[in-house]
Amino acid sequence: MNLEALTDDDVDLSHHGDAEVGDGLRDFAVNVRTATPPAWLAERIRASVADLAAYPDPEPARRAVARRHGRSPDEVLLTAGAAEAFVLLARVLRPRRAVVVHPQFTEPEAALRAAGHRVERILLGKDFTFDPAAVPADADLVVIGNPTNPTSVLHPAAAIASLARPGRTVIVDEAFMDCVPGEPESLAGRLPSGFVVVRSLTKTWGLAGLRAGYLLTAPDLVSRLSAAQPLWAVSTPALVAVEACSAPEAVAEADAWAAGMGAERDRLAAELTSRGLYVVPSPRASFLCLRVPDALGIRVLLRQRGFAVRRGDTFPGLGPDWLRIAVRDRAADDELLEALRDLGT
Repeated sequence: MNLEALTDDDVDLSHHGDAEVGDGLRDFAVNVRTATPPAWLAERIRASVADLAAYPDPEPARRAVARRHGRSPDEVLLTAGAAEAFVLLARVLRPRRAVVVHPQFTEPEAALRAAGHRVERILLGKDFTFDPAAVPADADLVVIGNPTNPTSVLHPAAAIASLARPGRTVIVDEAFMDCVPGEPESLAGRLPSGFVVVRSLTKTWGLAGLRAGYLLTAPDLVSRLSAAQPLWAVSTPALVAVEACSAPEAVAEADAWAAGMGAERDRLAAELTSRGLYVVPSPRASFLCLRVPDALGIRVLLRQRGFAVRRGDTFPGLGPDWLRIAVRDRAADDELLEALRDLGT
């Protein structure tokens, strides 16, 4: 691991997987579960349209999230997706020394930079495992993903929790934690002092267009963030979705999906590894991160064959020989494998 100061022109932090898709391409670039939202959830969202004349009431959804994680409602802030949570945190917090652990989702750093903060990066080394000792002792803001986008690495909760220090805020992006059956490394239910856990419904439930998420933190910080948030920032349909997806039966459904997805992910990883490719070990999210010689060229050739994958060079700590591939069903994954084989990969 090494620490580097921010540079303004090294990577495009605003590039995301949705920029890779379109034109009828098979989507392996965006980490949103396919064939979602499920019918029962879609019906709940459609029914909510009947209430659009009234202003949104966040309280039922807030209570549902609190019950889901064993928290108090005053520790919950509902947001228009995880992205809004990162923007609010960047605007409200006043760090003296902010560090972001990379590779990871680029929006937290982009939000901090947009708010005028200087950012330093901790670049993870081999296999992208995390050593808390790499975080400077005087860092008063630390941002880390778990499991991490794009590497799919799940860090031990104890390692992240050990970052707690008086006067330090630790933001943990758990947008993909529901890809892990049982969520054993989540800090949402533990919430150490000074921690902020950010969650999203986008990935597992297929709600990217609805913008539904939330964060968990101490009540005083929730109040400060709420004061910076526009009134009625989360729409009635999004609130209905948050409440529905926080119910015990929905959590059980997501857990069952995660187990099935995990089996297919491991099969796909084994097949790619057998071809001599480096796949980041022990993936736990709904995507794989792999090193491919001339990955940018392979990406272009795949597009010509009808497949979109996510380039890796826009993630700090990766480079032009990296790709991120979303896990789909067996048939779709086999089609991608065949296309890669045709390209000699």
